[in-house]
Amino acid sequence: MKKLLCGILLICTLLSLTACGGKPQEETAAGFKPSLDTSTGCSITVVGSYDNFEALEAEFDKFNEIYPNVQLSYVKLDDYNDVLGTTLESNDKPNVFFSYTWMMGNEKYASVCAHMEELSDSALGLNLDCIRPGLLNHDAEGHVFMAPVFSRTYGMLVNNDLFEKEGLSVPTTRAELMAVCEEFKNKGYASPMMGYSLKSNTSTFMNTVAYPLFVATLAENPEALKLANALDPAAGEYMRPALEAVGQLIQSGCINLTECDKIEDNYTKVILRFFEGDVPMMICPADTVSGTKKRESQSEAFTNAPFNYSFAPIPLSDDGGYFIDSPSIQFSVNKNCDDLDMTNEFMRFLITNKELNAMASVKRLVTPTTDLSFDTVYAPFGQVPSERTISPEVVGITDPLAVQIRVAAFQVGKGEITIDEAVAMYGSFS
Repeated sequence: MKKLLCGILLICTLLSLTACGGKPQEETAAGFKPSLDTSTGCSITVVGSYDNFEALEAEFDKFNEIYPNVQLSYVKLDDYNDVLGTTLESNDKPNVFFSYTWMMGNEKYASVCAHMEELSDSALGLNLDCIRPGLLNHDAEGHVFMAPVFSRTYGMLVNNDLFEKEGLSVPTTRAELMAVCEEFKNKGYASPMMGYSLKSNTSTFMNTVAYPLFVATLAENPEALKLANALDPAAGEYMRPALEAVGQLIQSGCINLTECDKIEDNYTKVILRFFEGDVPMMICPADTVSGTKKRESQSEAFTNAPFNYSFAPIPLSDDGGYFIDSPSIQFSVNKNCDDLDMTNEFMRFLITNKELNAMASVKRLVTPTTDLSFDTVYAPFGQVPSERTISPEVVGITDPLAVQIRVAAFQVGKGEITIDEAVAMYGSFS
């Protein structure tokens, strides 16, 4: 009987190996189970607008540990938005490409969207559940064509050691923010809060303060949102709370505009100014925070006296700050590309908590996964409750609307126009 059982087991084992066709059935160390023959050879190209993408190239190396004969490459396209359509139609068509929510429904990008594979197709096996639901863009039928790989938000870099040194707590409400700024001023800090302030673009502190408040106001009032998206001047009144917040921070001395104007640009100099160590709170978007790790060694002040810092919501409501949760970079698959099966296999490998978090860690951008606590720099956003977490794309915020609050906040902050004038001018800013 024992010999008979051993014989049966041996036959079953041989049949199993034959049926597998050489495909390994064991999960890799990363928890990924290959579904294709790991000896397959092909080329996969990802195109985008980044100058370089070390975080993605690190994922290429990991994928090659499983599929060593697959050649993966990243290519930057100059004038990305203008040439993407023709690139997808070319002989050297890419497998994966950067995509953005605003492409959907935009006639200019109809040909681009026509190339997008439906990533929510259950046959592909992508784990879209690992991504925060507010970041996933669904069409009218509920299909998903873009997978977020990074997300963005707005907040402030906090010098935690400076707060500890001065015996103060990081503020979590508007009243606490005003009180702690007063405390820092009394201790001799010229500008308790700082930020870039020289151009009316998305990175100025005026927009970083105003945009979340405006979005929060509109999210609570569908009729107001409809007016705002239509650029109806009547929507201007809904900007008032956000513009008043910008004005209050400047007029109260929380932000010293003269000191902010000394910062020459909206990225490297903002980071290096924060690393001087005398700025309690530096207002900026998460895209700026992404450059902090690389620039720690470029700052002589930080090298000589490193300190602990984090990125937190700006607490401008009585309940606290808002987490404006938007996708930054998204990947779409070109459904007409060569080697589509292996392309989908790579996407299945990439769209997981482990790999998306790893990419976010290298790039120091906000992960799109539900695991915000993995990076201590962004951990404060993981503590924001759901009622103050807002996804503009889900709410229905459009780019023309965003331009109105951005320019209005800048001009009010610089003293070029009054709040009343800004409210009346809604719809005319460009």
